Amino acid sequence: MTDPYRHHPGLRGKIEDPLTSFFRTFDSAAIEAELAARGLDPMPAYPDDVREAFRNTALEDRRDSDLWVFAYGSLMWNPAFLFEEVRRAHLPGFARRFILKDVSGGRGTPDHPGVMAALDRDPDGPGCDGLAFRIAAERLEEETDILWRRERISPCYHEEFLPAGTDHGEITVLAFTADHDADMIHPDLSHADQVAYAATGEGILGTSLEYIENLAEHFEILKIEDADMARLLSDARDLRARS
Repeated sequence: MTDPYRHHPGLRGKIEDPLTSFFRTFDSAAIEAELAARGLDPMPAYPDDVREAFRNTALEDRRDSDLWVFAYGSLMWNPAFLFEEVRRAHLPGFARRFILKDVSGGRGTPDHPGVMAALDRDPDGPGCDGLAFRIAAERLEEETDILWRRERISPCYHEEFLPAGTDHGEITVLAFTADHDADMIHPDLSHADQVAYAATGEGILGTSLEYIENLAEHFEILKIEDADMARLLSDARDLRARS
């Protein structure tokens, strides 16, 4: 069996085993039960048939080949799907922006919102660096079901196939991009609000600060520079220390 970490051995042990990942077996009903136990309202969630329609439409004519998935946020350290290969990848025309305001209980609540990254269009920017994971064609159905149940649990994203560059050639990646019509996406979220949400947001998945710290750790391993994220992390740590 080929080593999936052959291009980036430094990632070994830094990506959670998909078979033990929380996201591998979770569903909207389980999330709703956990939120209810904490006294929180249910999150807005797509019905299973709608989410499955999104998946089938996206994968039409693509089920006979391997699938590359672009990771720019938590998928970088916890993809939850089984993969054959991981590469550092560059996606032109997009940026990692901290514009997902979480009040649904994941990493924030209505009283203490959290913030996470979204992949947003940025045609004039330098592009977004992240990871690309390759799912084998023979595992496509099971692994993409897991992926869609996670990424399309509620309105936040659109699925798109986009060209991405890697050190081992250009590939086409599936990317989940920001849906500006979704209530959780706030394209004009100020830096001050991002800092406040990053410093105090917490939910069933952990804190927003932990989320950003995990990104920073993987950026260091991959030598990815993201000045906006580094500033956000520094300012959020400062605010948390003063609180």
